[in-house]
Amino acid sequence: MTTRSHLAPFSRFAQGVIGNRDLRLVPQASPGARTVAFDFPGVEVGTAEYAEGPTGCTVVHVPAGARTFTDARGGAVGMSGAYDRNHAICLTGGSVYGLSAVAGVSAELLERQQNCTRWDVLQCVSGAVIYDYSARDNAITPDEELGRAALRHARADRIAVGRAGAGASATVGKVDHVRAEFAGQGAAFRQYGQIKMLFVTVLNAVGVIVDREGRVVRGNLWSEPLERRHPLTDYENGINGANLAPVHGNTTISVLVTNVKLSDYSLRQLGLQVHSSMHRGIQPFHTESDGDTLFTLTTDEVDLTGISTAGFGTLASDTAWDAILAALD
Repeated sequence: MTTRSHLAPFSRFAQGVIGNRDLRLVPQASPGARTVAFDFPGVEVGTAEYAEGPTGCTVVHVPAGARTFTDARGGAVGMSGAYDRNHAICLTGGSVYGLSAVAGVSAELLERQQNCTRWDVLQCVSGAVIYDYSARDNAITPDEELGRAALRHARADRIAVGRAGAGASATVGKVDHVRAEFAGQGAAFRQYGQIKMLFVTVLNAVGVIVDREGRVVRGNLWSEPLERRHPLTDYENGINGANLAPVHGNTTISVLVTNVKLSDYSLRQLGLQVHSSMHRGIQPFHTESDGDTLFTLTTDEVDLTGISTAGFGTLASDTAWDAILAALD
């Protein structure tokens, strides 16, 4: 059903707007529209937000650490770390300024190690950002304290979805900003025997969200008539003379965690396959105005039997599509 209820405002990008030091900001957990349950021992997920933004961050914590492949695409990537082994991944709003939240997660983990800095207990944290200022007229930014709070709120059983955590002010369908709609944070969990996979994503794309029937279900909402259109129509009109200015400030950032034992090569190929598959649910995807990043982690616990790595990637790709659609409240 087409509705205006998710239509996002367009920021004036004015100077002198309210920032973090102008208010007494208190981090709070993000309830979201609902939660997605998961059962993945050794993995926990936490969210926190500043309601005054709103803006927030999301932390996927793997205390024992996990081998990681990072796939960054598009022309506007904002990222830190990109280590080949991580104890946490922080997804955050605030664009480049939100990287402070990633540092906050690292600082919190250091304190949990009783400030031990021996090389073999160093806690590695990578992170990626979305530009979420286009839907709000303030400069409230995820900072170190918000990153710490997201980690403290981490749970091992469920994750908030909808406008929660890093997705608090995420928008999609920005062929034109006035037609953008709020999206948010999505998650999905699947288990096949002992094999587990958890996918977390924050949708802040130029593209629209497309369901499995090929319908545009969020973004590029036209008022006359009230309907969502595929961007293909706009771009065809642009070729024919309509003036379409590029819309900047977009990115989809995601985390895939599995417990399947994979070689470095297979882990890389899994990440590439799943990240590529997300174009089915986000159209267009990986544009020069996006900074799409996927962190693929494995805890290396279970052998992959019965199917190939490509087959496993197919299952993980479908889980990613579940997560994309779960972001829509």
